[in-house]
Amino acid sequence: MKRPRIVIVGAGFAGYHAARTLCRLARGRADIVVINPTDYFLYVPLLPEVAAGILEPRRLTVSLADTLPDVRLVLGEVDGLDLEHRKVRYADPVDRREEIRYDRLIIAAGSVNKLLPIPGVTEYAHGFRGIPEAVFLRDHLTQQIELADASDNPAERNALCTFVVVGAGYTGTEVAAHGVLYTELLRKRRPRLRHQRMRWLLLDVADRVLPELDERLSRTADKVLRERGVEVLMGTSVEEAMHDGVRLTDKSFVPTHSLVWCVGVRPDPMVDGLGLKTEKGRLLVDEYLNVPDHPEVFACGDAAAVPDLTTPGEVTPMTAQHAERQGKRAAKNVAAGFGTGERQPYVHHDLGFVVDLGGTQAAANPLHIPLAGLPAKAVTRGYHLLSMPGNRIRTATDWLYDAVLRRQTTQLGVIPAADVPLETASPERTRKH
Repeated sequence: MKRPRIVIVGAGFAGYHAARTLCRLARGRADIVVINPTDYFLYVPLLPEVAAGILEPRRLTVSLADTLPDVRLVLGEVDGLDLEHRKVRYADPVDRREEIRYDRLIIAAGSVNKLLPIPGVTEYAHGFRGIPEAVFLRDHLTQQIELADASDNPAERNALCTFVVVGAGYTGTEVAAHGVLYTELLRKRRPRLRHQRMRWLLLDVADRVLPELDERLSRTADKVLRERGVEVLMGTSVEEAMHDGVRLTDKSFVPTHSLVWCVGVRPDPMVDGLGLKTEKGRLLVDEYLNVPDHPEVFACGDAAAVPDLTTPGEVTPMTAQHAERQGKRAAKNVAAGFGTGERQPYVHHDLGFVVDLGGTQAAANPLHIPLAGLPAKAVTRGYHLLSMPGNRIRTATDWLYDAVLRRQTTQLGVIPAADVPLETASPERTRKH
């Protein structure tokens, strides 16, 4: 008899761990197919260290072929589903339209940049969701300082050495924390910029940095940022972005050529076109991660509004911790349909959070025990090494090299600004059709 086919849309935290779990539970009993724009799983939490020149980009990429040998990888972007005929439609990297049939489907499409209707943002801001954007930001920061070093115009120098980060959640806080250290490093290597100020602004409409975390972690991060000279402006955002700067909601104008958009994420737009029930753009599922009225379809991660059984009436937040565990649970529930194990609801209590602030600083609350400084740094790096499904030795080696060797700060020049537009519909690839 023909083996059933399980199709997984996306290879982020949810999709990758769903596939990995199914390799163990359904090996030899089903064909497992992963549809993803790239041939790797991306460990997103360490992207700020790529932008700061600490880690090489490939350290964060885990080969799907090497780690999921029993999975068939299909390179492409899914843009529609035919639920009646159980087909997934997608476009491959050369824009050929294809479709593939499934017996079980796991939707783990992930998320993209959250856009707001602010004039000029899509033209002049850059997001921070994937390898291209992290490499581009590293080159951009380096180039701004090099241009400032070559300029004799004080006003131009100040604009070149001013960097605005919008969004004080995980990503924005870490980008600002690592970024200010990187630009200070660049400044110290250029005698002409000895007295030049590196100005960093972190904006958010919330009343504190890391508003989604424990207030003690928020205070630690706020203190570290301010001690490094970052202007932490809460209750403030961008009103308009222009080619020569940004106007803030407090009506002040900041001359700059560097606007980093870290406001947050929204579910992949593909989800909206499925004709299924959603909540704030996320597919509604039950506690078993099943899509209502479609027992063969599961959804998990950022694309799914999963009931939070630990907080009745709420859905789980869009975090890597939940996505990874939801992917594993979805895979186990799919496997249960083939007679392996039993179907169970998704239940997970947060184990704590870690925020890397660059240098020797971090904020963490493992098992809800608040830590700061070197202890938090050790916990943070240990957590990342344990969570990464590959490249652990290479990553640890890069950290060691950064601690004992002079950091390399040259531009690579491989990612033009046009290739990382903020409105990109995928974290890794811009659609051409």
